Amino acid sequence: MTGRWRGVQCHTRQRARRRPRRVEFFDGTLRTTAEFDDARIFDTTLRDGEQSPRTSFSYDDKRDIAALLDAMGVHVVEAGFPVNSDAEFAAVRDIAESTTSTTCGLARVVDEDVEAALDANVDMVHVFASTSDVQLEDSMHATREEVVERSVDAVQRVRDAGCEVMFSPMDATRTDPDFLQEVVEAVSEVGVDWINIPDTCGVATPARFAKLVEQVGEYTDARIDVHTHDDFGLASANALAGFEAGAAQAQVSVNGIGERAGNAAFEEVVMAVESIHGVDTGIDTTRITELARMVEEKSGVPVPANKPVVGDNAFAHESGIHAAGVIENAATFEPGVMTPEMVGAERELVMGKHTGVHSVRERLREAGYDPTEEQVRAVTRKVKDHGAEKQRVTEERVREFADEVGVEQAAERVTEGSR
Repeated sequence: MTGRWRGVQCHTRQRARRRPRRVEFFDGTLRTTAEFDDARIFDTTLRDGEQSPRTSFSYDDKRDIAALLDAMGVHVVEAGFPVNSDAEFAAVRDIAESTTSTTCGLARVVDEDVEAALDANVDMVHVFASTSDVQLEDSMHATREEVVERSVDAVQRVRDAGCEVMFSPMDATRTDPDFLQEVVEAVSEVGVDWINIPDTCGVATPARFAKLVEQVGEYTDARIDVHTHDDFGLASANALAGFEAGAAQAQVSVNGIGERAGNAAFEEVVMAVESIHGVDTGIDTTRITELARMVEEKSGVPVPANKPVVGDNAFAHESGIHAAGVIENAATFEPGVMTPEMVGAERELVMGKHTGVHSVRERLREAGYDPTEEQVRAVTRKVKDHGAEKQRVTEERVREFADEVGVEQAAERVTEGSR
């Protein structure tokens, strides 16, 4: 693969940002001003996301996902690991040529890896090396001194090629603090652009991770990026803690797919930044549900119904109290600062065991019926009984219940009243 694009200078593309939209929080115990003013999103769905067990993206899959990420305004798309195979190299190269987002290629601190990434004509090369003792000894099989030397050489090679370069001390959260400082300072001396702080095995907590981000920021003038894993369900929270502690960018994957339990979820981090912190990412959030469905289909990893933001239940209501409130004002039992419209989804009133009369009345009217209050209560009883038997209450079933009770269509009632 080497030599195909030798001599081509890496470049950084500029994107016009959309007009910031104002997002307001409700008054309450958590009302506050934003802890940060800007947040960049680095998407690693095509690299770390593809490392999900039993997941593989084809060339066309990668191109399709990258095109949508690009159209949505994602800042960086990590397209893959160019040295991995000819097919991977071609996908990364072609994504770099066809998108306006910054395209990133991954590389170990190995000459062959770095050259493959540069030959793929990416805008950024992401080089990484293990820094925790357990990985140094039993995975990388290298000494601390060798890692520092190889890391500096790799960063310098990318810099010499005119490319933006990111360095990751892999397993940073399990690395000896003094050695972490040493390696970060060493690559900073040769001009690294980004220091990524990876919680490779998902052992961080938000407070501890924020402290680590602050500490690393004292060792370097490079911008800070964070990469968090979800082994304890804390990946998205840790990514947000990174922003709050001064990180400029967070690495995420769509639907949270990735190694083991996955990565910080694109949809969770973006919407928390936008809606809770009130910070404009520049990303078109109205296509988030579309993006989630595309990645679900192409990855073969199903999205759980209760998945935040993009799960089928994210904006669905069955409980009578909740449904009644939402019919009156959606902000009663939804965040308010995040609506289904903001992520390209739809609100749903689900019929079942917990359904109340308000929801049934609304569903009957939407179906063109004009029920009396007694009829609404009768249909509600049928819906509850059916749901209690663990039977799904479909739109067709509600119509059957309405007909059994004798509910008239709205047009029929108007016609009778005019006679």
